[in-house]
Amino acid sequence: MKFSEIIGQETVKQRLIKSVAENRVSHAQLFLGPEGSGKLAMAIAYAQYINCRQRTETDSCGVCPSCLKYSKLIHPDLHFLYPINKTREVDKEPMSIDFLPQWREFLISNNYYVSLQDWYETIGIEKKQGLINADDANYVIKALGLKSYEAEYKVIVIWMVEKLFHAAAPKLLKNIEEPAEKTVFFLVSENPDTIPQTILSRTQLVKLTRTSDESIATYIENTFQLGSGSTSSIALVADGNVKSAIDMARLEAEKLLVEGDVPSSKKQDPDKERFELFREWMRRCWIITDRSIVLKEYQLLLATINSIISDGSREKQKDFLAYGLKMLRSCLHYNLGNRQLVKHTAYEMEFIANFSRYIHTNNIQSFEEEFNKAVFHIERNVAGNLIFTDLSHIVARLLKIAPPAQR
Repeated sequence: MKFSEIIGQETVKQRLIKSVAENRVSHAQLFLGPEGSGKLAMAIAYAQYINCRQRTETDSCGVCPSCLKYSKLIHPDLHFLYPINKTREVDKEPMSIDFLPQWREFLISNNYYVSLQDWYETIGIEKKQGLINADDANYVIKALGLKSYEAEYKVIVIWMVEKLFHAAAPKLLKNIEEPAEKTVFFLVSENPDTIPQTILSRTQLVKLTRTSDESIATYIENTFQLGSGSTSSIALVADGNVKSAIDMARLEAEKLLVEGDVPSSKKQDPDKERFELFREWMRRCWIITDRSIVLKEYQLLLATINSIISDGSREKQKDFLAYGLKMLRSCLHYNLGNRQLVKHTAYEMEFIANFSRYIHTNNIQSFEEEFNKAVFHIERNVAGNLIFTDLSHIVARLLKIAPPAQR
């Protein structure tokens, strides 16, 4: 992975390149950013750059033996840890190395812009919680005890370090704090609040922000050859998330491939499915605020909840709540007149325009607290039907709170 292959984030690239030129490569760095910002891609590109034998002032060469091995993620001095769990194939004491072939294919086929949920689906643990366990920590400690095979730096990339199991953190702490010479830890995270403070305090922060609309639009236009209208719309709706933009562009490209008048792919837009489910849930929550409702209406709410939790994936439930919060925040911006901040598809915008009257400064904080509380309970394996049934009643009450009085 070269810096030039990462979309946007030019300031971060220059900072990392400068650190190498000035011989100030920190031994432990935390690459922090929202989904789709390219934080994992940046960590790997940086690792490739510091070990490139013919690096330039702007990028790694891409052709030396080290770069060629990095491009395939097979360099012997590059090690990965990532969340895993038991599967049908690996049903006893799973470790990251057991999933290394899938991991390499997963990253390369997705241009290094990946999500946790997609990884879980790839290895077949979408209904479980992924963890970086103590055995993985022991593996890293053993690897650090060996001499480097051929690189200047031995690199350990820990993706989604917030998934580090509590028993694994102490094992890694000493090595992160006092690593062997020419050994670097690159931690990658979306949620630093759940990283052990003892580890967080020993890392140098590399913060990535959402990618600019212009950078995303240019990439989509050059890669997928879509019309300028589609390209601009995708960049706007992606709101800085490159992964989301790529997913939308791929779907749009599929729709443009036709055999006569019949699309070659009839795949339903998963984002639209999620939106329709969220819209139906909000509608059912609103209906149950009426005390005169009949049992049939309440059963329809329960049916909607069953649809939300139907596949049993806790990560998808968390993703659904995160999407819901994003929609509610957009409703608030729309209500307050900050409509330039509301970036959504046409069908979402229609819903936001109608629903925004119920989302205001008197209830948005409570929505935030309750949705985050539901995520907390999902992570602790509380039954999904209990979480969403309880949350539905809370949402119903919050929707009835009166907006601030107009002056």
